[in-house]
Amino acid sequence: MVCALAVPSGQALAEDSGKAARRHDVITWGAGADRLGEGVAGRGYRLVVHTSAGGDNLRIRLSNAFGDRPVTFDSVYAGLRKSGAELVRGTNKRLTFDGARSVTVPAGRTVYSDPLPGRLAAGSDLVISVHSPDAAGPATGHGMAMATSYITQGDHTGEESATNWASRTGSWHYLDAVTVRTSASIGAVVALGDSITDGWQSSTDLNRRWPDYLARRLRTSSATTVEGVANEGISGNKLLADGAGQSALNRLDRDVLSHPGVRTVFLFEGINDIKAHTGVTAQDVIDGYREIIQRSHDAGLCVVGATVGPYKGWPEWDPAGEAVRQEINAFIRDSGEFDRVADFDRTLRSPYDPERMLPFLDNGDHVHPNDKGMQAMADAVDLASLDCSAT
Repeated sequence: MVCALAVPSGQALAEDSGKAARRHDVITWGAGADRLGEGVAGRGYRLVVHTSAGGDNLRIRLSNAFGDRPVTFDSVYAGLRKSGAELVRGTNKRLTFDGARSVTVPAGRTVYSDPLPGRLAAGSDLVISVHSPDAAGPATGHGMAMATSYITQGDHTGEESATNWASRTGSWHYLDAVTVRTSASIGAVVALGDSITDGWQSSTDLNRRWPDYLARRLRTSSATTVEGVANEGISGNKLLADGAGQSALNRLDRDVLSHPGVRTVFLFEGINDIKAHTGVTAQDVIDGYREIIQRSHDAGLCVVGATVGPYKGWPEWDPAGEAVRQEINAFIRDSGEFDRVADFDRTLRSPYDPERMLPFLDNGDHVHPNDKGMQAMADAVDLASLDCSAT
């Protein structure tokens, strides 16, 4: 098979081996979708994403989930990043959709590209370049990428040079998933969460969100065959109520259950429900957890529940909210309703004041971990727990 994303020997991509073993598609990158400003006709986006699992036959998913009218993409390419907006020479290849170079995505829908031959290595900086001649109305994307992508006017998607990609953006527009084909033994975990999962206050462009650290651990581990990691965190997201993105309950199907190769849901939500002071009780949150557990089990997936971290020192903290957090965490730890548990509260809290984050791990706002805190969270995950069987 010809490698469509070919690079010189030793680079991130290599020729497909053509093995006949049983294979399936697995998500290697994902980002929770939300409304993202207004679409602009004639604009191009060069979107830089970092993969987790390696494989071949790359596909991307374009999303118009929050649009109120169809949007057409008349030119879409995939390549490997050299630096900035510049691509590795010879890697930028056109993607097609049912054999056509152009695709129109209806309002409220998503669409996958055709598979692109060639192998994509784990941990690659993949660049998806898209152009729309008619984008208008509400755009769909992911607002806080913690990564730099690029904007241009006009169709420069096929260019490997950075010359016409001078404008920068900190968001991913219209792209919400990348998949690869790999051995059927390989699975993926989806991290469903809020700004902590989204990576707020981690270092931009260095892939230091906790799911990034988790993906790096998985690449060198023999404890599990889970290799794909999709980060479906949205800053400000709540378990129960729409606001900063649809609630975890309302976006579960699109942002988690629809992705191929997913074996495990990693649920880390609740802090925004607690500190919003809207009258949400611990039982309300527990009922929300139970619904996600049931729907995930119905889809054949297992669910890892993460305890809610400390937030004393954040302006919205109060003893009443702390009591709700403690009750929720007791349920996560002790109820047995999650297939496995990751105790992020225990990882992050200070031994001298357990209601407060350990200063060494705190970025300074007392709710979001710094890079060290993000790494500590990933290190606290029992990798074998990601291969649990749904009950």
